[in-house]
Amino acid sequence: MNTHKETNTIIKRLIIIEGHIRGIQKMLDENKPCEDILIQFSAVKSALIKAERLVLEDHFENCIINKITDKTLEDELRSFKDTILKFEIT
Repeated sequence: MNTHKETNTIIKRLIIIEGHIRGIQKMLDENKPCEDILIQFSAVKSALIKAERLVLEDHFENCIINKITDKTLEDELRSFKDTILKFEIT
């Protein structure tokens, strides 16, 4: 089994996201302005992307890089990871 360093951080982020979702539900129940609700949706989307990126980085480091014994290949994969993380994942 792989050990992922960011698991607790990701879980904490998901708990916060869950709270934001409940907040959106409450805003809808209370007929809050659409603009305010849309801002909250944007915040949730951004938080999910950050959590997703953490999972990707953690997977890359712990499931791929840590299993490589060739230093050149490791360097190339780290460079590839850095390139991937420059793009927004949706």
